[in-house]
Amino acid sequence: MTIVAEFAAPVSRLWEAYADPRQLERFWGPVGWPATVTRHDMYPGGITNYYMSGPEGEISRGYWEFLKVDPGHSFEVLDGFALEDGAPNREAPSMRMVFEFSETAAGSRLDMTTHFSSLEELKSLVEQGMEEGTASAMSQMDAVITDLRSYAAEMPASIALVGDTQARVSRIIHGSVDQVWAAHHEPSRLKRWNLGPDGWALVVADMAEEVGSQYRFEWEPTTAEGERFGFEGELLEINAPYREVTTENMIGMAGPPARNELTLTPVADGTLLTLHITYPSAELREMVIGTGMVDGMEIGYQRLEREVLAA
Repeated sequence: MTIVAEFAAPVSRLWEAYADPRQLERFWGPVGWPATVTRHDMYPGGITNYYMSGPEGEISRGYWEFLKVDPGHSFEVLDGFALEDGAPNREAPSMRMVFEFSETAAGSRLDMTTHFSSLEELKSLVEQGMEEGTASAMSQMDAVITDLRSYAAEMPASIALVGDTQARVSRIIHGSVDQVWAAHHEPSRLKRWNLGPDGWALVVADMAEEVGSQYRFEWEPTTAEGERFGFEGELLEINAPYREVTTENMIGMAGPPARNELTLTPVADGTLLTLHITYPSAELREMVIGTGMVDGMEIGYQRLEREVLAA
């Protein structure tokens, strides 16, 4: 099954609508079934997890497994239904989808071709409304693509609440994926920008070198008032330079850790940084966000662009 759509926008803008989970979730679900994207790793072997919410409270979960990615031109995924924990539902049908982006005289064109495992699966999914649902979802794309302000590269770090205990921080960093990754993983670079509030310094940056190892960061005041503090945790997963998953606990604070999923995605203006945080409780999420966390992160990202990437 092939669906073709043309847009009065450049290819780079159309591509970003699929590369950015904030934008993807605004159109991937049909009208009345909005999507929430909880993971979006756009590189070969990467995974996207999402769920669509129906008007009566129904939940339909799905996943993408990225098979090929040619940034700005095409990507190919295995698309299927997912279980509650995001794992593929192997008892449900899956399909291979190819997305191809090309220039036109008026803007851009998307060719989306879906390959089914059998004629019977194709007929079954079409009877369930797949064709109409896809067309309904894509009818929302114009509004997303023409919304330049919400996703502009000059926008500061923003946060969105996801589910009951999760939050997603997003920011386009003006640098390549390799540069942004190095700035997060080389202690000498990290200490130049991840300083916390003005008047503080990162004095301990013990990095986790492999899965299962520990990291530890500590800050202390230089000119400001306050006491030394820090965070520690375990490296759970790493796929340089695109994805890293760690736990995080404030040093000296008891209780289960938060889970941080950092994803870096190349876009036209640099690198889209997405930090997906799962907190142990909704109360802790509210407390942490209320400290001005995102404003502090934005100060750090500005310093990263100014002191590290522009140096």
